[in-house]
Amino acid sequence: MLALNKLVSERKAEEILEYAWEFHGHICPYLALGIRASLIAMDELGVGRLDYSGSVDESILAIVEVNSCFTDGVQVTTGCTLGNNSLIYLDLGKTALTLVKRSTWEGVRVYIDAERLEKYYPPGAKELFNKVVRERKGTAEERKQLKGLWEKAAKNMLHIPKEEFKIEHVNVPPIEQAPIFDSIRCSKCGELTMSRRIVHVNGKPLCLNCAGKEYYAVIGRGIVKIKKREDKTDAVLH
Repeated sequence: MLALNKLVSERKAEEILEYAWEFHGHICPYLALGIRASLIAMDELGVGRLDYSGSVDESILAIVEVNSCFTDGVQVTTGCTLGNNSLIYLDLGKTALTLVKRSTWEGVRVYIDAERLEKYYPPGAKELFNKVVRERKGTAEERKQLKGLWEKAAKNMLHIPKEEFKIEHVNVPPIEQAPIFDSIRCSKCGELTMSRRIVHVNGKPLCLNCAGKEYYAVIGRGIVKIKKREDKTDAVLH
């Protein structure tokens, strides 16, 4: 990880993409866009990748507005992740990142418009993507062809001029640091559960699942509500 920190400090985008590839599972345009947007935001804000103390203190926050490949590029580059509580997800469906200093609440928002990206795709790449990924109809050969075109597109995205992005210096309302909650054992399933996710029924502590209560999940289309079926044996998404 020290090597990745060095690559980010030296702004070596293509080498960062290699790390992102391992983290994300494949190379694609929006993974690269997450890297490019992060490096722009870091330059504008004058910050580096989160180190040990920065991640413990949540000194830098990355606020993303979409749960796509873009967000993995942001996590790898900035070091702000869901697990270290330095990544905040707004379910807005926009390819945008706001990087924020907790010390001053000064931030930089970087947004890219998909219509400005058309010229950075190799010929035929988007059409093949629609067939292979969107419609799930591609042959093995077409999937292989798309992999090559997608990697070429990703390399292009790493070097998009700053002028293609909308860059704004913003002030962000203060956001609390992640609190530490006690755990309480559910009286039905016996599993320890964060106290904020326990309800009491007839005086007994129950996790939301055992209590048959609604809760939320992040899936491909964003934040959805999960509701237990009447027979409590399954869940449905809304």
